[in-house]
Amino acid sequence: MSIFESIDRPTLLLNEKQARQNIAFMAEKAAQNGVRFRPHFKTHQSAEIGEWFRPYGVSEITVSSVDMAEYFADHGWNDITIAFPVNLRQVQAIDALARRIRVGLLVESTESAAYLARHLTAQADVWIKIDVGAGRTGLPWQQPEKILPILQVCQSSHPLHLRGLLTHAGHTYGAGSVERVRQIYAETLQRLESVHAYLSQASRSPLELSVGDTPACTLVEDLRGVDEIRPGNFVFYDAEQTLWGTCRPDQMATAVACPVVAVHAEREAVVVYGGAIHLNKDFTTYQGQRAYGLVALPEANGWSEPLEGAYVSSLSQEHGLVHVPERWLDRIQIGGLLMILPAHSCLPVTALKSFLTLEGRRIDTLNS
Repeated sequence: MSIFESIDRPTLLLNEKQARQNIAFMAEKAAQNGVRFRPHFKTHQSAEIGEWFRPYGVSEITVSSVDMAEYFADHGWNDITIAFPVNLRQVQAIDALARRIRVGLLVESTESAAYLARHLTAQADVWIKIDVGAGRTGLPWQQPEKILPILQVCQSSHPLHLRGLLTHAGHTYGAGSVERVRQIYAETLQRLESVHAYLSQASRSPLELSVGDTPACTLVEDLRGVDEIRPGNFVFYDAEQTLWGTCRPDQMATAVACPVVAVHAEREAVVVYGGAIHLNKDFTTYQGQRAYGLVALPEANGWSEPLEGAYVSSLSQEHGLVHVPERWLDRIQIGGLLMILPAHSCLPVTALKSFLTLEGRRIDTLNS
């Protein structure tokens, strides 16, 4: 029996073979460049999928929350960086975790560093978060003199081990071209190196450099200027990465199978059971329009290439409205399925809580 016959609600499908190929690609690239591969597990959030990394020598990982760190620590990972500015209200949980495994924490203020110094009883690695242009979190790279006090706090505190400088150049997502991604990476490295040079004069030990965005880690050939890379989205890729040229369509390893509940041929619209609570509200730009995902058809090997001109145009809680050009409508029937290739692959994992492989096997996540 085809796995499609068992699907009656929005279901996150996983092409395991492709995901494993994506892991192999990034692991081999890191090895060729001589950089540490610390993959971000927030994309898949699965202990089972995490095991697929071990054959490549991966022993250090990245997560986005204390809860996620605890989950993966429970599954045998003992060197985990929590790549989110430290939440001081969780200091007791962080301390308990640091007594079990090696933990890396992100700080971007002297207040946070000093609080950790006072309240941690177990040693923890500290990474200073640097903003190299994304403008989300981190200390501005142009003002290294404001970063120096954090270094001084860390060096005067026994529980804190200053590891180095960490950044996430999130502005590579949607950069618009392969060349622009490579340009942003070159800028990132130059900016990190300038901060590194300034702080190294006062540092008692070498400072490492850590970067972590999938577009740069995928497209930049020479990554040897840093100590570690932390990409996460690459394990599945997604519609946005395909549209911007980071990956090929056949490298996308997940799709949300959504039942078709209505077809309105006169306005080239299809309604699917699959809304914001399944796909989330992340969007990209496709043919000048806001798109919450691209669209494919179910096939024996999973799903087709994205249908030219078709995209998810709007989402409400349970509904997804899909624009489908007339030439594809005769292949879509009420009661059938559409495969939605999400704009961003991380959030449907959280929303849908588990994967169904193309072989019909369920893979759980920390939310299952």
